[in-house]
Amino acid sequence: MMKQTLAVLFLLVFVYQVKAQEDMDIFLLIGQSNMAGRGELEGQRIALDSVYMLDKNNNWVPAVEPIHFDKPAAGTGLAASFALAVRRPGRKIGLIPCAVGGTRIEVWRPNVVDSATGYTSYNDAVNRTKVALKSGTLKGILWHQGEGNSSRERYKTYEENFENLMANLSRDLSIDIDKVPLITGELGYFYVTKSPLEKNQGLYINSIQHRIAQKKLNRYCVSAEGLTHKGDTTHFDTASLREFGKRYAAAYLIVSERLAKYEKKKIKDSSQ
Repeated sequence: MMKQTLAVLFLLVFVYQVKAQEDMDIFLLIGQSNMAGRGELEGQRIALDSVYMLDKNNNWVPAVEPIHFDKPAAGTGLAASFALAVRRPGRKIGLIPCAVGGTRIEVWRPNVVDSATGYTSYNDAVNRTKVALKSGTLKGILWHQGEGNSSRERYKTYEENFENLMANLSRDLSIDIDKVPLITGELGYFYVTKSPLEKNQGLYINSIQHRIAQKKLNRYCVSAEGLTHKGDTTHFDTASLREFGKRYAAAYLIVSERLAKYEKKKIKDSSQ
């Protein structure tokens, strides 16, 4: 009798946990180290009520920083403040951490193994997103990458590679990606100016990011103006990542409203 009672209690707890995680607002986090976050953790963690993250074993767990686990250096990132800013009353946020530090945009393609990190970044992101979408709806994609493409001539194919990445995600996730808010961010100004232009094409990357964002209604590129680094002239510090996350959130809300108005207008026009 005792065993049966315990089994029932266990089942009820399991059902409650699953129920608590159903129908979440889900966000895919992709890019390289400044999306993963390299901010200091000590004394900097914030409470993330009603926010979950998909762990390395593809299980939903309460979100706590570091949200990413790509490298031992993973720390605070922009995802935490973003999630808190876009969280709606009575809803839960689900974060899919898939950024990998040091990855160039060229490795974010199907079946490509990044020799520098050993990750199949694109495949991992798609597979993890498919798991996550069993528990909710993809509400947005957050991308921050470009440092890995800011040297030599790599910036010249950045836009083409980005558009291919979006087309591949649309196909492999079976979604109309132009209806999903896509928020990108500038490289840190401290990074793009730290060496002569012929050695660091980060300024060009930022220009390309804005051009890409202006092509479609669902896109927005967030400014990194005024943000500071952690002492290495590459990675944003914790305070800047918190602010960056809020800027990503503000952009997400702008794009969401823009898309909603567009769909409403389409419906109105089609009924006339």
